[in-house]
Order: sequence, then structure tokens, then C-alpha cells
Amino acid sequence: MFSLICNKKGLSMIEVLIALFLTMIGVMALISMQPQGWLLSARSDYLGRAAEMLHEQLEINELNIMNQCNANAPWGIALPLNVGDSINNNTQVRPSGMAAPQSGDVTFTLNTTITCIDNAPFTWRVTVNVAWPNNAGIRESLVVTRQEYFKQGC
Repeated sequence: MFSLICNKKGLSMIEVLIALFLTMIGVMALISMQPQGWLLSARSDYLGRAAEMLHEQLEINELNIMNQCNANAPWGIALPLNVGDSINNNTQVRPSGMAAPQSGDVTFTLNTTITCIDNAPFTWRVTVNVAWPNNAGIRESLVVTRQEYFKQGC
């Protein structure tokens, strides 16, 4: 009786088919996740590029406003001096920096608003919104005042 149980060698055809079926289900599940991975990868790329542009625009505006010798916004328009007044700049930007689109380029919409929130001392709120096609984008604000230590070019 003991020898009958131990003499069975190998796998039956049914066991092989079940193992193959379970492996196919696992592979199909992995393949179905691939498009979602590509979408997340693209979104991550857009967010990274937009965050870089947003940070750059905030810094340019902050440094320009902090210098008491400069009365203009970075695009050459006089800063608003009455509480509640604001100026707005809306531009199209490509990460490559080229005028014509390059391979892999996407056009981002860069919207910058500078609002006077106090005029004793002068204080401005800089709000930057960076959006890309089919997305509202990211937004950040910064409150800026004039600084004596940043005075240059007078």
C-alpha cells in the first residue's frame, strides 16, 4: 500500500492546465495596469515641469518687487500702488524655451497676477498659475514687500 502512494510521479495534465490558467490571469492583470502607469508617468512629468516654471516665476517677481529701485513688474508694467488694484500677465511657455515646438514639448499657460494688498508699507501678493492641456494646473501665492537690502541699480 505504501508503494502505491509513492509510485505516482510527475504532474497530471489538469494540474498543468490550472497552473497555466492562473499564470495567464496574473499576466493579464499586470498588462491591464500598464496604461494607468503611462498616464501617471505623464502627469508626473507635467507636474515637475510646471513646478519648475512656477518656482522660477515666483522668484523673478519677488526679486523684482523687493528692489526699491525697480518700479515695474518683470514684463515692464508699473506695479499697482492702490490697495486692491492688480495687473495680470498671461503667457504661453514651452519647457524647451524654443519658439517652435520641439519633440516632446507641451505648451504650458503661465498666468501671473500681482495685487497690491497694502500701501503703507507697500505689500503685493504675487499669484502664479501654471496649467497645461486638459488640466487646471498648479497655483501658488507669495506676499512680497520692498527690502532695503535688495536695493540695486539706483
